[in-house]
Amino acid sequence: MAGLDDILKALPIDQIAAKLGVDPTVATQAIQEGGGAILGGLQRNAATADGASAIEQALGKHTGMPDTVDVDQVDTADGDKILGHIFGGNQGTVAQKLTDEPKTAGIDFGKLLPMLAPIVMGLLAKKGGSGAPEAAQSGTASQGSGGIGDLIGALLGGGGGGGFNLDGMLGGIFGGRK
Repeated sequence: MAGLDDILKALPIDQIAAKLGVDPTVATQAIQEGGGAILGGLQRNAATADGASAIEQALGKHTGMPDTVDVDQVDTADGDKILGHIFGGNQGTVAQKLTDEPKTAGIDFGKLLPMLAPIVMGLLAKKGGSGAPEAAQSGTASQGSGGIGDLIGALLGGGGGGGFNLDGMLGGIFGGRK
């Protein structure tokens, strides 16, 4: 999955593993799961013109992401705000569902997701180029015309989410598609 691979390349996995108190292999899996959940939530929000526009505005605040990230410099308070916008009042539920996944046992996603959210937004801003804001403003982002929804879908590997069942998890949290 190229998009999540890009996130992994930007991260010091050993540093994150140490912060979470887990093996780097487990941290890598958790980053893939957490990154997938964040991208899935963003994709869900980008399905509406208003949601796509809000994401575009937020991306403007996350430009300038370096090629590698120092986790100690990540603004986790900003990450919490981003997660609040993505998941609304379901932020804790998302973190708990991820924590309950057997393949990422022992990960505190309540701690990991706020680290990942600003990084994902920075990556999206970096990959977004100049065409996506116009697509969102014209209301075409949700119709597969090169807008922010398509960009997020590409990061998710065509919307498949790898082995992670984003639709099932997010649908269960949000009560299905609106």
